[in-house]
Amino acid sequence: MRMRSRGFTLIELLVVMAIVATLLTLVTPRYFAQVERAREVALRETLGVTRAAIDRFHGDHDRYPASLEELVDKRYLRSLPLDPVTERSDSWVLLPPPGRADGEAAGGAVWDLRSGAVVEGKAYDQW
Repeated sequence: MRMRSRGFTLIELLVVMAIVATLLTLVTPRYFAQVERAREVALRETLGVTRAAIDRFHGDHDRYPASLEELVDKRYLRSLPLDPVTERSDSWVLLPPPGRADGEAAGGAVWDLRSGAVVEGKAYDQW
């Protein structure tokens, strides 16, 4: 009686590895494109929520906030917004009210904010 060894042959393992490698080459580019797209969607949502908080602050206090920290201190935001593209909270570009470079006469310094991220030549500062 002949004993048959259990296990896979080298050829079977190579075939399975080739199939897995082929599937990974098809899926990987789509995955990274979706990750980038998800960051852009998160950035749009973060900008919308933060801009709404700035507008609510202006409606309540009749002036714009001096900084994003003031929005957190007065509980218009739970925490400083995190830029999803740069994954930092200090990369925001803060814009003063229109017509004033310093924002003092308009009663505040933060009228709008933009992302300071530049990824592969794509600037997010116009969103």
